[in-house]
Amino acid sequence: MSMDFTNKNIGIAITGSYCTYQKVFEELKHLATTGANLYPIFSDHASTTDSRFGSCKDFLKRAEEITGRKPITTIPDAEPIGPGALFDILVIAPCTGNTLSKLANGISDTPVLMAAKAHLRNNRPLVVALSTNDALGMNLKNIGILLNTKNIYFIPFGQDNYKTKPNSMIAHMEFLGETIEQALAGKQLQPVIQGPCPK
Repeated sequence: MSMDFTNKNIGIAITGSYCTYQKVFEELKHLATTGANLYPIFSDHASTTDSRFGSCKDFLKRAEEITGRKPITTIPDAEPIGPGALFDILVIAPCTGNTLSKLANGISDTPVLMAAKAHLRNNRPLVVALSTNDALGMNLKNIGILLNTKNIYFIPFGQDNYKTKPNSMIAHMEFLGETIEQALAGKQLQPVIQGPCPK
């Protein structure tokens, strides 16, 4: 990643799509080399749930090591993001179908959703890194809503396993930097819908 985000304040909100964490953290390491100030935020499930992909304590520690900051893990700690206009841009990566549907319907009952609500009040860009098994099912309408919502941008996404999970889609995380760059300029990186995600 050769982008220059020197002195840009970028919120990184992490939700519970644990299977994508490896790629997400790899891209965050690249993002940390661009001069940006990174601020991690974890959803309730992401900060408290262990899975076969690793322990929540290890992921919290890894986020702190990459960003140099302790993650925000509570709604009260996320709320000041809005009044303080803390971020130039906020990225939800990964963004589960649960978080996506709540975001589309104005629900803010987790630290990540409160961060999104607080950030959007400042008319600043929010980037979504989709990761859901029902993107082409129950959540398709919510993707449509957010694609047509001011200041919300998507990392280009595609099906991750069209043979056995045909409704599932995830973000191509390698486009994280380019998506941020375009979103800061008020543009959606295209094409937003890509072919199947590389393994």
